[in-house]
Amino acid sequence: MSTIVRAIDVGRGNTKFTKQSTAGRVDCDHFPSLAFFSHADKSNDIGGRRRTVSVPVDGLYYEVGPDVELATDRFRTRQLHDHYFETPEYRALTAGALHYMKVDDVDLLVVGLPVAQFMAKRAALEKNLAGEFQVGKKRTVLVKKVLAVAQPQGALIAFTAAGGLGDSPSDNKKLVIDPGAKTFDWLVTRGTRVIPKLSDSVNRGVSDILRTIAEAISHDIEEDYRDLEAIDTGLRTNKPIKIYGKAHDLKRYDSLIQKVTDQALDSLAERLGGTHDVDQIVLVGGGSYLFRKAIKRRFPRHPLHEIEQPIYANVRGFQLIGEEWMRERKDSRHHTATPALPASPSTAPSTQPKEMDVQISPIQAAGMQPDSVPGNQS
Repeated sequence: MSTIVRAIDVGRGNTKFTKQSTAGRVDCDHFPSLAFFSHADKSNDIGGRRRTVSVPVDGLYYEVGPDVELATDRFRTRQLHDHYFETPEYRALTAGALHYMKVDDVDLLVVGLPVAQFMAKRAALEKNLAGEFQVGKKRTVLVKKVLAVAQPQGALIAFTAAGGLGDSPSDNKKLVIDPGAKTFDWLVTRGTRVIPKLSDSVNRGVSDILRTIAEAISHDIEEDYRDLEAIDTGLRTNKPIKIYGKAHDLKRYDSLIQKVTDQALDSLAERLGGTHDVDQIVLVGGGSYLFRKAIKRRFPRHPLHEIEQPIYANVRGFQLIGEEWMRERKDSRHHTATPALPASPSTAPSTQPKEMDVQISPIQAAGMQPDSVPGNQS
């Protein structure tokens, strides 16, 4: 029986997941990170059948899926706080992704965390997501093991595996930037190794841009405007939005976008202290379309690389990390000696920024051995 490895990236904007992986090709899909609760399964209410599923969590039903917008009322909210990973909505979105994978068991599930929250929340997330999920339609899925990694780490693995860096020297210093809905994440690597002390994230993402523009629109039309999804679509498609049937050009808010993106980059620049020794910049993530201009403006002398379908960059890399994890676990069963791993960043005695391997051995990048996933037992 074949081993099943899957990956889920529950972002604040979209939930991305892998459906299949064959010979290095990873097929992905996504749906909005919105979950609407009710006391009963209402996914087949009046209005016709929609592409959603109602999953039970803590005594309520949460409707999630591609057509979840059809289930909404006037009140809608996304989980944009730091305890997002502990909410029923997060579990419901995970269950929804497992539902659409169409599997009954997952031997290893790989998920992601923002860089700044990785060390603090990793063990709890791995423990909480292991076990049986009710995924709707009277189905259950058993998740046997969970591995959490830093979100941009997945993008780096996916980009490297796709040959995005070509024949660049192995000791090149790279800056991986991942703008998300809530967080602006970045990793600094030298060759195949992450430098944790230079890697971080700040709460200055796409949602801040959307809310800032919504406030400006409210001022312009002299009434409250909160349709963030319409603004997001308008920005992505470079088209005006409609308000009371009239076109409203979003280009008038370019200066606001520039201000928010510059604030995120200010935090990055402060942490790095200088970028003269950075050889390449890799831009990934669903919010890359809003930050591209700011990054080029801030770093005009650096080569800027972008990955195809950036929205799936992290989750594709998660899948590859998981597959490598399983291979190393299988290989370790044939050896009595345990390979040496880098010390934890929190206990490293060196005063120099510590580096961890993420390309040759994604397992070492995650800082664990194949048989030591916290909170999970076969």
